[in-house]
Amino acid sequence: MTASTRTHNENATVKGVRVRGEETKPSFKTTELVVYVLAVIGVLVASYTVGDGDANNGSDYFAADKAWWYITLLTIGYMISRGLAKAGSRSSDVDPRTH
Repeated sequence: MTASTRTHNENATVKGVRVRGEETKPSFKTTELVVYVLAVIGVLVASYTVGDGDANNGSDYFAADKAWWYITLLTIGYMISRGLAKAGSRSSDVDPRTH
């Protein structure tokens, strides 16, 4: 294939065959990551501010173990959402061991 038959468009047509680019963005460019990071920060801030009570009297309503449990759940949710986003995408990896 020569350079003259190829266009620079992501969904270019090369000799009648439609070439598809990657369907999803890298994770650092998505709003999913921004929402995830903000949610984790929110859980940590809420745990810090609500957990000002005396832990010996049982008045610590949002203890660190609960905060980390919620962060774990957020992480699992984020990983599932990225997995679903990548499920139908094509890889641009040229390593023959991964095919």
